[in-house]
Amino acid sequence: MIFKFANPLKFQRFTKQIQPFALSLSIIFLFFGLFFGFFRSPPDYLQGETVRIMYIHVPCAWFSLMIYSVIAMCSIFSIAFKHTLADIISRSCAPIGACFTLATLVTGSIWGKPTWGTWWVWDARLTSELILLIFYISLIIINNAYENKEKGDRYAAILAIIGIINLPIIKWSVDWWSTLHQPASISKLSSPSIDNSMLVPLFIMTFSLFFFFISVLLLRIRGEIIQRKIDVIKFSHVR
Repeated sequence: MIFKFANPLKFQRFTKQIQPFALSLSIIFLFFGLFFGFFRSPPDYLQGETVRIMYIHVPCAWFSLMIYSVIAMCSIFSIAFKHTLADIISRSCAPIGACFTLATLVTGSIWGKPTWGTWWVWDARLTSELILLIFYISLIIINNAYENKEKGDRYAAILAIIGIINLPIIKWSVDWWSTLHQPASISKLSSPSIDNSMLVPLFIMTFSLFFFFISVLLLRIRGEIIQRKIDVIKFSHVR
C-alpha cells in the first residue's frame, strides 16, 4: 500500500481525494474546539482567563516538533534511497512547520506576559524552540537557494538530520534544567494532570490543527509536484 503511492504522480491523484475531506474535518473540529475552549472550559484557578491561550499554544508546540520529525525521517529516507517523494514531502513541510513554530513562540510570549511578567526570557524551552524556528528557516532558504532542486534537497536533508538533536532538548528541557515552564501535564507514563473540562477542548483543537496540517501539506505537495513537472519541461526545451 505504501509503495503504491511512492510514485509522485500516483500520490498526487491520491491527495485530490483526501485534501477536501481533511480541510472539512479541520473546520468542524475548530468550531467545536473554540466553542468548548472559550465557553465551556473553566478559567484556571491561578492564571484565570489567560489559560485559554493553551488551546492554541500547546497544539502548535506539539506540531512544531512533529513536523520536524517528519522532515527528519523523510531526509533520512531521501539520503538512504534517493527517493523524490521524500524530498517533496520535506520541502512541503518546512514552511508549515515554521508557521507552527512561530505561532508557538508568539502565543507563548502572549501567555508569558501575564503569567511571568515578561514577553520573553532566555528560558531553556523558549530558546530551543527559537533554535527550531531557525532550523526551519534555514531549510527553506537552502531548499530555494539552488536552481538544481536535487542539490538543495540533499543539503537540506543533511541539515534536517543534524537538527534532530534539538528535538529532545525541547521536549525534556523542563526536566533537565530549572526553567519557567511547568513540567508536561500530559504524559504517556502517567494520567493527565489537567481536568477533563480543559483536556477535551485541548484535544479537539489538536485534531483541528492536525487535519489543517494534512490539508495544507497535501496542497503544497501537489503544487511541488506540478512545479517539478514544469521544471522538467523547461529543461527539455533548453536542451
